[in-house]
Amino acid sequence: MIVETMFHRRFFQMVGPLEGIKVLELSRTLAGPFASMQLADMGAEVLKVEQPGLGDETRSYIPPELNGESTYFMSLNKNKKAITLNLKTEEGQAIVKKLVAESDVLIENFRNGTMEKFGLGYDVLKEINPRLVYCAVSGFGRTGPMKDEPAYDLLMQGFGGLMSVTGEHGQAPVKVGFSIIDLATGLYASLGVMLALFAREKSGKGQYVESSLLDTVVSLSNYLGQGVLATGKAPGRYGSAHPTLVPYQAFETKDGYVIIAVPNDGLWRKMCDALELTELKDHPKYAVNVNRVANREELVGILTDYTKQRESSEIIDRLKQAGVPSGPINNIAELLEHPQVQAREMIQEVEHPTIGALKMLGIPLKLSDTPGSVRKAPPLLGENTEEVLTLLGYSGEEIANFKDKGVI
Repeated sequence: MIVETMFHRRFFQMVGPLEGIKVLELSRTLAGPFASMQLADMGAEVLKVEQPGLGDETRSYIPPELNGESTYFMSLNKNKKAITLNLKTEEGQAIVKKLVAESDVLIENFRNGTMEKFGLGYDVLKEINPRLVYCAVSGFGRTGPMKDEPAYDLLMQGFGGLMSVTGEHGQAPVKVGFSIIDLATGLYASLGVMLALFAREKSGKGQYVESSLLDTVVSLSNYLGQGVLATGKAPGRYGSAHPTLVPYQAFETKDGYVIIAVPNDGLWRKMCDALELTELKDHPKYAVNVNRVANREELVGILTDYTKQRESSEIIDRLKQAGVPSGPINNIAELLEHPQVQAREMIQEVEHPTIGALKMLGIPLKLSDTPGSVRKAPPLLGENTEEVLTLLGYSGEEIANFKDKGVI
């Protein structure tokens, strides 16, 4: 108990709604680290375990980089501490078990059966700590005929049907620009952890939580998937357009592109008035959405002829004044410089040990009384190994021996 108290008082600055929750992260790349970072941002004490000498492979995802540090890695690992452990060694496994004994949550995304091979499967760890919430993140899930197959975001965008509805009609398949399935899987994982912690408040027991790329992409198909279940018809590619709303897409202008989003007939009428397209407003082909969808190609052609003769700013200003959703297509640099993004505190600054002042993305969830925060820069490889082991009760001689044997 003394070791636990010293460890957690000295080692972390505890803030936010998850203050006091201790997370042991045995994950790498994207989905797992993104999940644990959501918890860290909200005040959980996250300790990241990496392979000695190598670390999380995203440390080598360069370019882009700052002072040799991968920005990819940094995007997923703020507010964490880090140690290195060789989990293939008995000593490394013993250290993990010590950490599990005082942890609330463990997150891992090893291939199916790997943790069991290390002697660190859920059945073993729950005996050490019955209150442990064990979160397993995987590609195809830990059951079923494909449970042992590897999966990455790109592969799952194809397998999961996302690329079948992304891109222009009749053109080659393209992926979504973000690793959206990995990221959403991480969000589901963090939600699962929170639900298990909430259930633990009533039962006193932890449980096994699963989040997989496959389940995520099926879930995200949402209204498209539900439509297939109802009709048996697979949707195709609509580019920036919407399968059941028209107009609801990007339109070419004199100087670029503009988004026009008309999700109901009332806004259709306002759009026609704002753009002085009154001849279209009550036309039987376009007055109601079901007819606009039926006459999509013709209507989009008419609107495109109109927008190509005008500047984006003129169209956006007219529609904004009329209360019709419209906006530009920003690149990410433009987005991050936008005054609204700044006002929402979505860009924050933290001190990095080798870079100095480091700008990072902020916290998307805003809580009035117990907000999350950006408190610590992403850790260097093994930055906190000796501190952690010392606070766990290991002597300097034992730590030196671990180094010599490649345990840390």
